[in-house]
Amino acid sequence: MQEVCEFLKKAGTYYLATVEGDQPRVRPFGTVHIFEDRLYIQTGKVKPVSKQLAANPKAELCAFMDGTWLRVAGELVEDDRREARKSMLDAYPNLRAMYSEDDGNTQVLYFRNATATFSSFGAAPREVKF
Repeated sequence: MQEVCEFLKKAGTYYLATVEGDQPRVRPFGTVHIFEDRLYIQTGKVKPVSKQLAANPKAELCAFMDGTWLRVAGELVEDDRREARKSMLDAYPNLRAMYSEDDGNTQVLYFRNATATFSSFGAAPREVKF
């Protein structure tokens, strides 16, 4: 999981896919953090992505860097504990201009039953489960 987190941080931007009814939705994200041995992302509860994940927690993200791409598929589960939100915001202090662990909007979610797949042209894919 640490390797997955480091790849996503170095890539800088990854794309998170969710579904809304039968329509796929993809958007750029940049937050990724390990807290209590789980891989977390962050969003705002007022955003459509939050509502999409509440209706269907299955999601996939994808990032590309230096000829290698990473896909992580699994379920995103909300962790509504203050300490989880604080840990994420402490890792990304620039987000504090828009979010606070006590604002009622900040949402952190962790991957459950996740499979990360590292791929590149000319090499066999490699999977990491967490």
